[in-house]
Amino acid sequence: MGFWIFMFLMTLWIPLTMIGFGRYFQKKAPKEINAAFGYRTKRSMKNRDTWTFAHNYFGKLWYICGSILLLPSILVMLFVIGKSEDTIGTAGGILCVIQMIFLVEPIWPTERALKNMFDKNGNRKQEG
Repeated sequence: MGFWIFMFLMTLWIPLTMIGFGRYFQKKAPKEINAAFGYRTKRSMKNRDTWTFAHNYFGKLWYICGSILLLPSILVMLFVIGKSEDTIGTAGGILCVIQMIFLVEPIWPTERALKNMFDKNGNRKQEG
C-alpha cells in the first residue's frame, strides 16, 4: 500500500503543478524577465509585453491541461489500488509519460501565438 500511495502522489504532482503555476502565470508574470523562472524562450523574453503575453497564454493552457489530467490520473491510480507493485509502477510510469507530453505540448501553441501577435523584434503587429 505504501508504494501505491507514493505513486498516487507522484502522478498527482504534474497536474497539480500545472494547475497551480498555470493560475499563477495567468494572474501575473514574474516581475523581471529572467533566465531562471517562468516561461523562458527567445521570443517570450524580447520585452515586457511579450513576457506578459506569453505567461498569460501559457498559463491558461497549463491550467486547462492540468485540470483535464487530474481526474483521469486519479481514476487510473484508483483502478490499480491493491494490485502488484509491478502493475502499479507500470500504470504510474505510463501515466507520468502521458502527463509529460501535456506538460510540454503547450509550448508550441504559445510560440505560435507570440509569432502571430509580435514581430521578430517583439513589437505588436498592427491589425489590418
